Amino acid sequence: MAAAEPRVAATAPPGYTALAVKFGARQRSPHCLLVKEHRVREGPADTHPPQRTLFVLNVPPYCGSEALSRLFARCGAVQAVDLRDKPGPGEKAEKGTSKFFTDRTATGFRVAYVVFRKPSGVQAAKALSQEGPLLISTDSHPVKTGISKWIARYAESVVDQEELKAEVDAYMQDYDKKVAEEEAKAAKEEGVPDEEGWVKVTRKGRKPGLPRTEAANLRVLEREKRKRARKELLNFYAWQHRETKREHIAQLRKKFEEDKQRIALMRAQRKFRPY
Repeated sequence: MAAAEPRVAATAPPGYTALAVKFGARQRSPHCLLVKEHRVREGPADTHPPQRTLFVLNVPPYCGSEALSRLFARCGAVQAVDLRDKPGPGEKAEKGTSKFFTDRTATGFRVAYVVFRKPSGVQAAKALSQEGPLLISTDSHPVKTGISKWIARYAESVVDQEELKAEVDAYMQDYDKKVAEEEAKAAKEEGVPDEEGWVKVTRKGRKPGLPRTEAANLRVLEREKRKRARKELLNFYAWQHRETKREHIAQLRKKFEEDKQRIALMRAQRKFRPY
């Protein structure tokens, strides 16, 4: 006769109940999940109703929502399991539809909100601490850990090109449809005053600039070349450079002499003449 599996006594923080679980029949040391009843003020968009929600701590990253749902199904019908990286308000998370473009894979321990259909499920889940270690992974529903988990993750990382192309095409079709609807709506509302009588003016009516062709680029380069040639021909010879510098220096000297004479005249006019 096989000996009964010893009950594991685990110390839990105040307000929590420790549940000993195993992720394999050959696992020696059980893992402890900390559970308590989720008690918060219920809001209009709260997806974690009080009295029917079980708050679970210390959930390993390889334990998914399906495994938790099977674990607590013995306590009553499970309505939903919400896994999160950290505790937060019970707002409904936006469900992603993409298989390839998703958030990063969880690498640390997480928290879970298990919502039962009836309040009795929460009390029954807390009473599971009186039993021995609960087995989460079974032959029919295995939870992969260790090497098998890494092998499965690597196999999932290999992308099927045809499936990826189909998803990208479907996304672009939805995007083009959305843009067309927005443009049709903007065209319909163009010129229509709002409640205060203002009319929104956009740049849509302006004629967009035409892109430059190769011939247009050649014409622009030819004009720039002619401008540079005219500047170079203006002072082509060395004697022209010298004459230009001499004329400039002569003009500066002439202006300097005129300024000296003007300053001397202004000083003479400021002299004190009592008689």
